[in-house]
Amino acid sequence: MQPTSFADHVRFDANGLVVAVAQDHISGEVLMVAYMTKAALWQTLETGLMTYWSRSRATIWVKGETSGHLQEVREVFLDCDGDALVFKIHQQGAGACHTGHRSCFYRRMENGAMRTGGTPAFDPRSVYKT
Repeated sequence: MQPTSFADHVRFDANGLVVAVAQDHISGEVLMVAYMTKAALWQTLETGLMTYWSRSRATIWVKGETSGHLQEVREVFLDCDGDALVFKIHQQGAGACHTGHRSCFYRRMENGAMRTGGTPAFDPRSVYKT
């Protein structure tokens, strides 16, 4: 019987996507959630750099390719259903969020209202060309 690779156990949805959670490998902070295609997953596993599928641009992209805020893979976990991945990563640079925050989860509900926490870690206009 042939051994199966880790990627063979991943269940992609009808659109060929799987949820990918990027979590700081030391603090445990969730930095971002995005999607991967099978090609993006393979590229991530081969290069050790987080590679995602952009639904808005319909293309594969390496996180940090433009900003320099690369995400280096330290560990990979697959949930019990096989339809979600958690990557423990080392976040290079000041942050993961395109808004300039360290994490994409800088907003929270407080007493039923939206609250924005923290100040941006970097000026996104200085790293992203619009």
